[in-house]
Amino acid sequence: MRLSLLTVMAGSLSLGACATVTRGTTEQITFDSSPPAAMRTSTGLTCPTTPCTLQVDRKSEFVATFSKDGYESQDVMVQTRVAGSGAAGFAGNVLIGGLVGMGVDAATGATLEHYPNPVTVSLVPLAVSSKYRARKPAPARGPVKEAAPPTS
Repeated sequence: MRLSLLTVMAGSLSLGACATVTRGTTEQITFDSSPPAAMRTSTGLTCPTTPCTLQVDRKSEFVATFSKDGYESQDVMVQTRVAGSGAAGFAGNVLIGGLVGMGVDAATGATLEHYPNPVTVSLVPLAVSSKYRARKPAPARGPVKEAAPPTS
């Protein structure tokens, strides 16, 4: 009886961290732009041109910056959220992995997914974008004078 209890406990610990095992700690994110452009992230990852796909830690949030000569650069915030399948894996720890599995899944970010994914932007040419920049204010005019009433 004691041996089978130890076997069950050891098995539970080895099966812990369900989301880490089933989903992994990294995720592929696709970056695309129209027209194709260079892309870099605030974490230091780069693509010389889009489209491209990068392997990113699941718990990493970052800004993706797209740039091309003659076009206005565009930044996109890529955030994380709990994925449906990640939550299911995390919940599986209650049945199999216990607190150890839950801790591992939380620490590795295995329950998370990035959004938006794919990251897609349309770059605006500088000539077009300058048309929409703030215009100079209209010249100041003096106070409005009322016309004198007609005299008879």
